[in-house]
Amino acid sequence: MEANLYEAKTQLSKLVSRALAGEEVVICRAGKPLVRLVPVEAAKPRRIGQFAGMHVPDEAMLPLTDEEIALFYK
Repeated sequence: MEANLYEAKTQLSKLVSRALAGEEVVICRAGKPLVRLVPVEAAKPRRIGQFAGMHVPDEAMLPLTDEEIALFYK
């Protein structure tokens, strides 16, 4: 759906509801698209798989030695 700037000012609640329902809402000035109204969750960039390929050595999962534990209590 496209809405002109004046309509967006007067019908903002309606446009937000439509955007939340999944409809694409584009606000225009003089027929030229300016901005897209989207829910915040959809606007955030997702970093899926940001740790893909990362290797954790097996030694990292071993229990701490007494000397390593003592380092926390100095």
